[in-house]
Amino acid sequence: MRLTSFTDYGLRMLMRMASTPSKAFSTAELAEEFNLSRNHLSKIMQQLARGGIVETRRGSGGGAVLREPPEDINLGDVVRLLEQGQALVECFGPEGGDCSITGCCRLQARLRHAEARFLEDLNNSTLADIALPVRAAA
Repeated sequence: MRLTSFTDYGLRMLMRMASTPSKAFSTAELAEEFNLSRNHLSKIMQQLARGGIVETRRGSGGGAVLREPPEDINLGDVVRLLEQGQALVECFGPEGGDCSITGCCRLQARLRHAEARFLEDLNNSTLADIALPVRAAA
């Protein structure tokens, strides 16, 4: 299974946030650290906020913080949230794709099972398990 860059970047942001859960992180700060587009990271942060993973605060001292302790945030739930709308294969999409073997395909059920097991396995780990090391002050 291949995750989208949207999910990859979201996980990186959360790994950094989990290293210092009480700190509010700005999107600009995270974009600079990971050398990524601030605009792209803002969209990811919005999705994480809508999904209840982070809480965002505006103004001086604002930024994003985790809504729950890192040990209470399961990785499979994060991946499921960030991969929303991304079909594993074309026939899993909303329109079902343009597959000529629909109705007699024996692969679809196996792929659905494998995708579910993948997310279940990720839910055996939490954000605390993958938090980045705390950076020393310069």
